[in-house]
Amino acid sequence: MRVASVLVPLPVAEAFDYELPDGMTVGRGTQVTVPLGPRRLRGVVTETRETTGSNRRLKAIEAVLDDPPLPERTVDFIEWAARWTLSPPGEMAQMALKGLRNPAPRPERRVRHLLGRDPARPTPSRTAALAALGERSLPAADLARAAGVSSGVIKGLLDEGVLEVVEVSAVAAFDPPRPDHAPARLSPDQVAAAAAMADGVASRAFAPFLLDGVTGSGKTEAYLEAVARTLAAEPDAQILILLPEIALTQALIERIAARFGATPAEWHSGVSPPSRRKVWEAVIAGRCNLVVGARSALFLPFANLRLILVDEEHDASFKQDEGLVYHGRDLAVVRARIEGAAVVLASATPSLETLWNARQGRYRWLRLGARHGTAVLPDVALVDLRETPPERDQWLSPPLRKAMAETLARGEQALLVLNRRGYAPVVLCRACGHRLTAPDTDSWLVEHRYTGRLVCHLTGFSMPKPRTCPACGAEDSLVPVGPGVERVEEEVRSLFPEARTAIFSSDTAPDGRTARALIEAMAAGEIDILVATQAAAKGHNFPGLTLVGVVDADLGLRGGDLRAAERTFQLLTQATGRAGRADRPGRALLQTWTPEHPVLQALAAGDRDAFVEAEMAEREIAVLPPFGRLAALVLSSENVPALERTAAELAKAIPNAERLEVYGPADAPLALVRGRRRKRLLVRADRDVDLQGFLRAWLARVKVPASVRLTVDVDPYSFL
Repeated sequence: MRVASVLVPLPVAEAFDYELPDGMTVGRGTQVTVPLGPRRLRGVVTETRETTGSNRRLKAIEAVLDDPPLPERTVDFIEWAARWTLSPPGEMAQMALKGLRNPAPRPERRVRHLLGRDPARPTPSRTAALAALGERSLPAADLARAAGVSSGVIKGLLDEGVLEVVEVSAVAAFDPPRPDHAPARLSPDQVAAAAAMADGVASRAFAPFLLDGVTGSGKTEAYLEAVARTLAAEPDAQILILLPEIALTQALIERIAARFGATPAEWHSGVSPPSRRKVWEAVIAGRCNLVVGARSALFLPFANLRLILVDEEHDASFKQDEGLVYHGRDLAVVRARIEGAAVVLASATPSLETLWNARQGRYRWLRLGARHGTAVLPDVALVDLRETPPERDQWLSPPLRKAMAETLARGEQALLVLNRRGYAPVVLCRACGHRLTAPDTDSWLVEHRYTGRLVCHLTGFSMPKPRTCPACGAEDSLVPVGPGVERVEEEVRSLFPEARTAIFSSDTAPDGRTARALIEAMAAGEIDILVATQAAAKGHNFPGLTLVGVVDADLGLRGGDLRAAERTFQLLTQATGRAGRADRPGRALLQTWTPEHPVLQALAAGDRDAFVEAEMAEREIAVLPPFGRLAALVLSSENVPALERTAAELAKAIPNAERLEVYGPADAPLALVRGRRRKRLLVRADRDVDLQGFLRAWLARVKVPASVRLTVDVDPYSFL
């Protein structure tokens, strides 16, 4: 009997076996229809084999689908990613088939010339239209433009029966990029880096790179040159460029279109369903050379993936913490290894894990040490708030106010960075001290002054700001505590009423379209002062921006997060790096209550190496990443007794293992989210310990009840 193992797109732990009917031919990656209970599901064949029999009767595969099979290397990647993250492989398969769940684009209505039919009155306009059309078919509007005639001429030919309307199903394809269309002028360092990356692709073997360049050094131009060289040598090569934020995609797409004379495919949550279907079909058919997308683009079924570029590789947005938990940067490296492709991790502030791999020789280290052209790095200075504090109920210090006034007087732009949305992060009652939190959640409610609402940024809950305290009933006693970007903008408008001021956060720019409009307005000089969260610190180029002020440089250093110092250094380096990227020098002022902190001292000195050495030393002593490994088990439930029992059973079932410790169970820092109580266990292991094997053995000993949700997070980035 012939048997096929089939992955169905459901959260199941393994592929299911089905009998192969006589005469049916399938292979690894073939898409089939299979019965599962009362349902009929799409599945992906992972293996076929001959067997002499079975102690249970297998159901048979019902049909082979017309859709193209997933490439074998895509299936290899799905299975590896599932094993690494301890995720159900069916969920990984669902990611790879995601594009097929979207409707196909509607057929396009075109006009064509009916054979043997000519107009009764052949006017010059009609003759021009027919000549422009020839034997092909075109949309009516495109034909009118090509012939230089009005739409009425085309309508007249249709009414007379000389032309007919036909519906044509669009072929999923993207125009091929032209490597020699508009090459950029590069520095010798950029040329050398591009050549090294292209040579890595040409080797047709796994080739990982770290492209490490200061802000404004031209990393994008360097890797686009590597793309051009790759396509010139191999026209059917496919390249994937991953970005951490949707807001960054449009600017890069425009740069790619200008460089190559063709628009790349786009893949992220903001793309319409028919367009996603088109991208999926074009990628698997090999009719799409360039894809720019978010982390989920890693699961596209590439026919000939030769190069993966991970821009801003340090960004925590590459880690998906809900649903299917994985790190896009790490899976990008694995996908390249499986494909025998090159992978480039690009950043001005590489993660410590990536720097460690480069130091160990695992990645080839390419450096761009100077800004492109005449631009120079900004001067960074610390403003000691103990010596020059802001006025009462204000947040901008006298040195920062003075610098802003000087910047505006020169006709230049300023950026104020505070990584805190809304008007105030906490609302409390001055009568009883009660802090307002969202229902069924420990998260504090954030006041949004423009909407007059209190919002939980964790769950999305919002409510109008009440007049009375819900705890003691005191009227008009609720006061905002601390600043958010709205409160800083309010202060800016009072200080500089003539300045054109705007806010850039996920509240003011909730989607790609509004974010692009704001970025374009800033780049065009239509905004004088931009008050922003970290959204403005990621890869944007504002030629007129010469001053960056960080309102609270200490903000990210608080709390017990393993990566607090690293993230703060990265964010502030990226933020200050927005200044002086054109021909005018830039400067940055960092307001702080702790100017002696090593992170801030390294920033002021422009000494990244000093910070990295100190942080690496601390991590090595504690055997924490990159010198060790972490995993988290997070339990949550509305049933508190069941949660406590499950956590206790997990603690009792920990297998014996050397060079590995388990901490907990303990309440998660956010112990209540959406009405569910949360417990966490944290595992620390030496690098050479089989962490996934330990977790599998451990979890196999405990049956988690249906009322309790268990999330396994290998290499966690969030500790909330």
